[in-house]
Amino acid sequence: MGVDDEVPIDDKAKRMRDLLSSFYSPDPNSTSVPPNTSSRFATLDTINTTAFDADQYMNLLVQKSNLEGMLQRHVEMAAEIKNLDTDLQMLVYENYNKFVSATDTIKRMKNNIVGMETNMEQLLEKIMSVQSKSDGVNTSLFEKREHIEKLHRTRNLLRKVQFIYDLPARLAKCIKSETYADAVKYYTGAMPIFKAYGDSSFQDCKRASEEAIAVITTHLQGKVFLDSESIQARAEAVMLLKQLNFPVDNLKVQLFEKLEQFLVDLHLESKELPPASADQGNLPESATSAAHEASIREFSEAVCAYQVIFHDSEQQLSRLAQNIPKMHFEATQQHIKKQLSSSDLVAMLRIIWTDVLLMDGVLPEAGLHDITMEAAHVAVKQYVASRFSHLLLDISGAVIKVGNQMEGIEEENSLQATLEASKKAVVQGSMDVLQDFHQLLDENLELLSKLRDLVIDWVQEGFQNFFRKLNDHFLLLSGKKYPAGQDLSFHEGIQRDKILPGLVLVLAQLSVFVEQNAVPRITEEIASSFSGGGSRGYENGPAFVPAEICRTFRAAGENFLQHYINMRTQKISVVLNKRFTTPNWVKHKEPREVHMFVDLLLQELGSIIKELKSILPEGIQRKHRRSDSSGSTISSRSNPLRDDRMVRSNTQQARSQLLESHLAKLFKQKMEIFTKVEHTQESVITTIVKLCLKSLQEFVRLQTFNRSGFQQIQLDIHFLKITLKDTADDEAAVDFLLDEVIVAAAERCLDPIPLEPSILDRLTQAKLVKAREQSPTS
Repeated sequence: MGVDDEVPIDDKAKRMRDLLSSFYSPDPNSTSVPPNTSSRFATLDTINTTAFDADQYMNLLVQKSNLEGMLQRHVEMAAEIKNLDTDLQMLVYENYNKFVSATDTIKRMKNNIVGMETNMEQLLEKIMSVQSKSDGVNTSLFEKREHIEKLHRTRNLLRKVQFIYDLPARLAKCIKSETYADAVKYYTGAMPIFKAYGDSSFQDCKRASEEAIAVITTHLQGKVFLDSESIQARAEAVMLLKQLNFPVDNLKVQLFEKLEQFLVDLHLESKELPPASADQGNLPESATSAAHEASIREFSEAVCAYQVIFHDSEQQLSRLAQNIPKMHFEATQQHIKKQLSSSDLVAMLRIIWTDVLLMDGVLPEAGLHDITMEAAHVAVKQYVASRFSHLLLDISGAVIKVGNQMEGIEEENSLQATLEASKKAVVQGSMDVLQDFHQLLDENLELLSKLRDLVIDWVQEGFQNFFRKLNDHFLLLSGKKYPAGQDLSFHEGIQRDKILPGLVLVLAQLSVFVEQNAVPRITEEIASSFSGGGSRGYENGPAFVPAEICRTFRAAGENFLQHYINMRTQKISVVLNKRFTTPNWVKHKEPREVHMFVDLLLQELGSIIKELKSILPEGIQRKHRRSDSSGSTISSRSNPLRDDRMVRSNTQQARSQLLESHLAKLFKQKMEIFTKVEHTQESVITTIVKLCLKSLQEFVRLQTFNRSGFQQIQLDIHFLKITLKDTADDEAAVDFLLDEVIVAAAERCLDPIPLEPSILDRLTQAKLVKAREQSPTS
């Protein structure tokens, strides 16, 4: 429609302000509208101006509004008129109170001003009278005052002259009484006169005064370098030297060099002092700490004195003071490279922290606190790594030491001593390391408290890396890995070509011990005393992973055990190779006894059994006899050889029996020869015997035999069947492999006619009797 139903409050307030401003405006024309304004540009807002035209306003309102709008506008204008009347009434009341107050103030001012003009005229008359009398006094006393001032100037000049003549004597008295401040004051006061008349009238006085001042300068220099003097006295001496125009910068350099030398002596003292140990008494330790504390306190006092004397030396002193923690931690790291206990490390850190707090109070701007925290971070981390390195050396030393003692010794308890010493080195050494680290965390030292989480992470990471290096070191000791440049120090004790099989067996069992005993115990100790940490971040994963360590050493134990078996088997293979490559089997003579190589083979197996009994536990499986074998009860290949038909002298019949064995092999149940090796005596010796017999079979296949050579092989194998039945756990597999050797020999024989059973038994019994005679204890 035309006009809005409700006028906004902001427009009402604006209109009221305009009305009030126009009412109190000093220029009534400022808000008026020019009279020649065209009606077509007029608006409803012109009602608030002085050029308001009622007829024009009504015409405009009738044009723009309907009846309802005009009635609404009427109501609004009535309300505005009422509000304006109320506002004007309030303004009148407020201004009336102000007018009344102003009137009262003007009346009081009029009352106070009455009589003031008369008083001012009287005051002016008195001032003029005083001024005239003062001019008269000045005129009468002018000549006398001028004369007095002239006499006073003459008297002062005479005093100065007398002072110049008396100056050498005064300086001598000051030197005698050591009142150097007065002497410097007297001399500096006379300097202007000496500069003006020192070469003429006061030449002698100047020369005597300079000689006295030279003595005073020497005394002041000595006072500056005298440690027994107080800081204030030394600072005063430097200030007096400055007043005498002495080059103080040289003194500053000399004093700073003295502080540097003091710090060097303190460094040498800290390097020469050994760490406190358990065998030293508390008295020497306390005396050492007291001496060091006195030295560092003396150094701090010297630094404080230097700072007071030379105010612009903070930066230079800060650089010097920063060498204190560096010096301490350099000596600490030298001790850490040796085997250092945690109590010694804590004592050294406590001394360092005490020194830093003392120097931080003297030179807070040096930032020794942050430097010390960074250096302590490096030193403690180095200590943790050093403890693990020494633990690795101890374990290596235990293995190598006893391993070297085993060389040339065939006692059963030598390997057991090696294993027990190694177990003790691993477990007890790890517990000692954890105890040292636990003591670090328990110490109430601010320096270590701030590193607690880092120490926990370092301990966990250290054990993870320690077991990894221990596994690598075991590989070095066993000869399965060549040493790198950093591992040469660990590999000095054992040469690669002299690695004993017994040592490899010890490493195999030690790896099993680490997996089953050492790692669980260390894990439990870490969980109880070294939980927390977390400074390495969750994204990097846990620092100590015992499952990974167990897997590593489980695999290492199996590899070392297999390596031991290979080493023993290779040694026996050398004997077998020599046995079968040396003679001419085609021209072999008829067998008369069991060959000597069987004795060597049995002797080697006997030494292996002794090693295994001293290290490995007994197995729980029962022996695998031929009657309960998973294969056939009688080897199909050995049937024709054991049969009475072997007595036939016809070569064709023997060959037909060989053909039958090949046919029977096709229908025989397959026997499992090589199974997984367990950490037991029976499993290892059985595997070695199987490998040796398999090697024997391969050596036989490489040769060509006549009838006598074949019969020699038959005799040797028959004897081995009797002697090996109680040696191997799987008797069925051993018999099968022995039969395979005979079959292989028959295949390579030109005339495979076996010995008669009676001859075999007679020769075998003769060998057994001879063996019992040579070894009655067996």
